[in-house]
Amino acid sequence: MANNQGRRRRFGSVRQLKSGRWQARYRDPNTGQVRSAEETYATKTDAEVALTHIEADITRGQWSDPDAGKVQFGEYATAWLNDRKLAARSRERHESVIRLHLLPTFGQRPLSSITTAQVRAWRTKCLSTTGEPTVVKAYQILRAILNTAVDDELIRRNPCRIKGADRYDVPERPVLTVNEVYAVADAIAPRYRLLVLLAAFTGLRFGELASLRRRDIDTASAAVMVRRSQAEMQTGALFDKAPKSNAGVRPVAFPSELLPDVKVHLDAYAGSGRDGHVFLGPQGGRLRRSNFRDDWIKALKAAKVTQGVHFHDLRHTGNTLAASGASLRELMTRMGHSTPRAALIYQHVVDGRGREIADRLGSMIRKTRGDVDS
Repeated sequence: MANNQGRRRRFGSVRQLKSGRWQARYRDPNTGQVRSAEETYATKTDAEVALTHIEADITRGQWSDPDAGKVQFGEYATAWLNDRKLAARSRERHESVIRLHLLPTFGQRPLSSITTAQVRAWRTKCLSTTGEPTVVKAYQILRAILNTAVDDELIRRNPCRIKGADRYDVPERPVLTVNEVYAVADAIAPRYRLLVLLAAFTGLRFGELASLRRRDIDTASAAVMVRRSQAEMQTGALFDKAPKSNAGVRPVAFPSELLPDVKVHLDAYAGSGRDGHVFLGPQGGRLRRSNFRDDWIKALKAAKVTQGVHFHDLRHTGNTLAASGASLRELMTRMGHSTPRAALIYQHVVDGRGREIADRLGSMIRKTRGDVDS
């Protein structure tokens, strides 16, 4: 048998320290500098086995710099956010979630020190003080940051591995009847009557309605053209943004039964000129959720509609009413969720099935309002 005593290792070296423990040393494959393994070992054999594992990781391309994961989470999260291409409002929301919900727990911790157990404990604590939708959003952002850290080879594995933590069950929202919609519209301040009716019978979002201009209303075809959506920053600044996808730019037909309300509103409450806003606040400025909320709550109470109804529930109501007889594609197009086409030809949609959907809603209005008026 060949005598291997004294043979030099081809990879790395081991040495005994004054403490009696053994240290494994090797050359960094990226820099060529000699570095020591992260821990020391009780025996020479243990140190040599550790070198064997390190060599194997380098050979397979699975070795990562042990010092890389020492970057603090807060520092890395800031760089991560700066590198993201986000709309202004989305960036503001991400920054707020990171600052309020992630940095207090993880900000000063090295990336490599964050464990699944710590993430689970953080989530449990957050759920006891914060609403589940916010905690889900925070978890999604934490996972995205650490996924990038894995891609950057700063950590080997993402510790965000909690099953179901990235989603939550949205409670079923109420659907108003046509009578209830009109009860709220009749009870609310006159300048907001059309806002309620269009929200319910077109399914437009508050931001889409708030950004409508006169030129977006086609009374001849009884349709609105959605081109933009109003957003509000935490500072209170308002701005119009493009829809998230091309499908968000769309014509939406409304029941012709709403035309009298449209004409009254345009004459009495809309801004002047083709670019004048259709809906304005009580002082003639831009419509904001804050200067509308009190009127909405008072109208719900006066109309004796179930408390807890949100304005956004009118969109849910409209989509539910429109779904009767509409195909999935037609409903998605009306909602602005369709993705196959980048743009829609206005006249085609208004004269086609979009018009039929609006007419069907109109028949519901006539039937219900006819019963009321008789």
